[in-house]
Amino acid sequence: MGLRVIGASTEQITLLELFQVQNEQGPCLDAYTSGSVVINADIRVGSPWPRFAVECIAAGFPSVCAIPLRLKDVILGCLNLFMAEPVGLSLADVALAQALADVASIAIVQDQATRESAIREGHLQHALQSRIAIEQAKGMIAERGRVDMEAAFQRLRGYARNNNRGLTAVAEAIASGALSVELLTPPPGPRGRKA
Repeated sequence: MGLRVIGASTEQITLLELFQVQNEQGPCLDAYTSGSVVINADIRVGSPWPRFAVECIAAGFPSVCAIPLRLKDVILGCLNLFMAEPVGLSLADVALAQALADVASIAIVQDQATRESAIREGHLQHALQSRIAIEQAKGMIAERGRVDMEAAFQRLRGYARNNNRGLTAVAEAIASGALSVELLTPPPGPRGRKA
């Protein structure tokens, strides 16, 4: 299912949340699975989650409510409410809790979008820097070895493979001067004499 505890108001509630996830039983899992609000006004009277009910009552919470966090038809998680008194929530209370869950859903989706955007930007920046280093190294090899750019790239790639190094790392080393370009531009062979 992939549920995990993101936050809780107290240590006691964190333990109850973990208990639900680890034992696969409780209002949170039912709300997550069904996509519907799950309320049990007094789990002392009857509960579909016997092990969870024992833990919840022992922690001082005889009343529970789980509100799904959703993005359209996708359930992201649940907002769980634990009440110290056995109370049935009114429609207004449930509507307010759903509004809070909706705000939390928006925050989660926006945070995820921001993280994904930063990752994409990092990948693009790395690709651009790699391309620049490779083009610089190719230019240096082509100029020193008096070969075209395709032959320069073949030498660069061949050196990287033969030395079990990454292409970008070799290109950056050549461009920075840490690796001598002469290693990739062997001197021309001896010239024959004219008769």
